[in-house]
Formats: sequence, C-alpha cells, structure tokens
Amino acid sequence: MSNYLNSDKKQEIFGQYGKSNTDTGSPESQIALFSYRIDHLTNHMKSNKKDYNTQRSLLRLVGKRRRLLDYLKDVDIERYRAVVKALNLRK
Repeated sequence: MSNYLNSDKKQEIFGQYGKSNTDTGSPESQIALFSYRIDHLTNHMKSNKKDYNTQRSLLRLVGKRRRLLDYLKDVDIERYRAVVKALNLRK
C-alpha cells in the first residue's frame, strides 16, 4: 500500500466499523476499507484521467465491495443497512 493507507489508518477503520482494531475479516470492516480506498482512487482518477491501470483497479474494488454488500444483505439485512448508512453508500 502507499502512504495514504498506513497501518494506523487501517486500525482506525477496523476499530470504527469492525468489532475491534484487529477485526480484519468481518464484512463491515472490509467494506469500510474498500470504501476508503475507492474514495482515494476516485480522487486520483479526477486528476489523472488516462491512468487506465488505476481505473481498472478502481472498478475491481467497486465490484468487490458490491459482492461483499450483497453477501451481507443476504446474511443479515440489519447489519447491511447499518453499513450503508454509516458509509453513506447509495442504495
């Protein structure tokens, strides 16, 4: 990872959305981490429109987040709604 996402920032995200600072596996914490990376890459793409490698990475991340959200929706709709609301995601 680059310097925008150091281990302190990751722990902060996991602590806020997961069950603890070391909860890296729960769907909520992974969705939050992906959302943070998606925001970063989106800002990068605004100033580097022809960076197609980053564009592909961004689309893959969005797909991963979508699949995790779909999984969470099937498993526990309340947790899904809480994550969508907390992260201000559409849908």
